[in-house]
Amino acid sequence: METIELRVGDAVHPTRIAGRPGDPLVLCLHGFPDLPDTFDGLLPALAAAGFRAAAPTMRGYAPSCQPADGDYTIATIAGDVVGVLDALGASRAHVFGHDWGAVVTYAAGARAPDRFASLATLAVPPPHRIRGALGRVPGQVLKSWYQLFFQVPGLSDRAVERRDWALVRWLCARWSPGFAFDETRWAARRAAFGAPGVRQAMLSWYRQNLSPLDLIRGRGLFAPMAVPVPTLAMSGARDGYMDTRLYDHGLPAEDFPAGVRVERLEGVGHFAHLEAPAAVEGLLLGWLAEHRDRAT
Repeated sequence: METIELRVGDAVHPTRIAGRPGDPLVLCLHGFPDLPDTFDGLLPALAAAGFRAAAPTMRGYAPSCQPADGDYTIATIAGDVVGVLDALGASRAHVFGHDWGAVVTYAAGARAPDRFASLATLAVPPPHRIRGALGRVPGQVLKSWYQLFFQVPGLSDRAVERRDWALVRWLCARWSPGFAFDETRWAARRAAFGAPGVRQAMLSWYRQNLSPLDLIRGRGLFAPMAVPVPTLAMSGARDGYMDTRLYDHGLPAEDFPAGVRVERLEGVGHFAHLEAPAAVEGLLLGWLAEHRDRAT
């Protein structure tokens, strides 16, 4: 496994990569508050199974991939995913996204379905279906309180950095009960988040995509969306951020005309790929094997 730099437009995305050029490509997209190394256990497993696996740094999470125009809308970030494919010389790829990476995965599949062989997501269902399910799972509103807090410039900027990013660590502990980033991994995150522009970029993902008015009116990220690519959606049963019951109501077949499968992972929370790596790896490798031929 190595780290390379991929140029997408004017941005340079540091990217963790494993496997042989020419093998079917799997992109792994991280979320908040995370980095590409969250997939360091998964990438070699994918390579051993005959895939080329790449985990790019998502827009804004490094100074080199912060856009001059400050655009962090999901539609634009979905375009980054296609740009990564082009930079790697791949006509099609499989995609696995966690947290915000899952949201980007749905959006990329909807925007450019011909570029993707299959999709797999972890921890977040399609946002427009979350909106529709809030009446049945009202507790999700309370779990999402921090998203409203992140909309407040200045106050939330100071709060996330205070006491060595204590709020962010507390959120992670709530989302995955009993799990915590080890000190080495947390030190890497603390250093990355403290780099110029990264804190502002991370909060911009929330401020530009999770407007309460958009939620109420069903527009922007919450507008109806169809994803015509085969999709595997995984959820941790103990997820303290995204209530797993949303998956019982939120993935109708009409949104996934090429098919969707939901898998619930018992005993784990939001960071299931780190809490139960063998279980997530097994589901993902089985899914990729079913759709391997679509990548060529």
